[in-house]
Amino acid sequence: MINLSDVTVIKNKIDILKNVDWEVKKGEHWSILGLNGSGKTTLLNVINGYLHPTYGHVEVLGELFGKTYIPDLRKQIGLISASIQQQIKDFESVLSIVLSGKFASIGLWDAVEKTDIEQAQSYIGLLNCEHLQDREYGTLSQGERQRVLIARALMAHPKILILDEPCNGLDIISREELLKIIEELSKSKDCPTLIYVTHHVEEILPCFTHTLLLKNGEVFCQGLSKELLTEITLSNFFERPVAVQIEQNRTWIALKESLIQN
Repeated sequence: MINLSDVTVIKNKIDILKNVDWEVKKGEHWSILGLNGSGKTTLLNVINGYLHPTYGHVEVLGELFGKTYIPDLRKQIGLISASIQQQIKDFESVLSIVLSGKFASIGLWDAVEKTDIEQAQSYIGLLNCEHLQDREYGTLSQGERQRVLIARALMAHPKILILDEPCNGLDIISREELLKIIEELSKSKDCPTLIYVTHHVEEILPCFTHTLLLKNGEVFCQGLSKELLTEITLSNFFERPVAVQIEQNRTWIALKESLIQN
């Protein structure tokens, strides 16, 4: 699904990404964990073809960058991000927003058929947004907007769905409701490969069986989530001693008391 080999991105003589090797296979769901400034956004821009690496090779869905038409490839990649959310007009209805996902457009400019409306309504139902169908985007809460954007992305039947810090700005109840929906989505028959980007360990759901730890533009480590999300690895990763607790098959961390006292 994704294959990066020795990918390096240099800006103003600074390595934003450095020698990144990463492979995502079909059937896997990955989380990308990193603090602010770790290179997560740059990595996503490379995968989506918005940014070309200075060095290295990028292959997505079997297409080698430099030898493929990127705009067509992007139609197979769903992206949920703050930048997409900011482009949508407040007066647009939820149904029209979801329908626009079929055409990968901001705003609905193309004619739709009855089957398109039925498909959009099915995704609206999947994301528990039936009661929002006729509401204007500007009246929605942050959590409701994220669910609508996921439904919109699914309309294009993407093979990869990237969720870029979707819980930012959500209160704990809205966050847990959205995470529950993502977990349920992962169990659906036609679920695309999920890539979940975050800087909060507790958001890594059981469905994300693999995790990439990104630090200062480099791969700190990668592999099975249950093997990486340990006290030793995370303490080394954050360069702070952390305590780890497993609750409902999710990893929760806290700075150790001795560090807080100091």
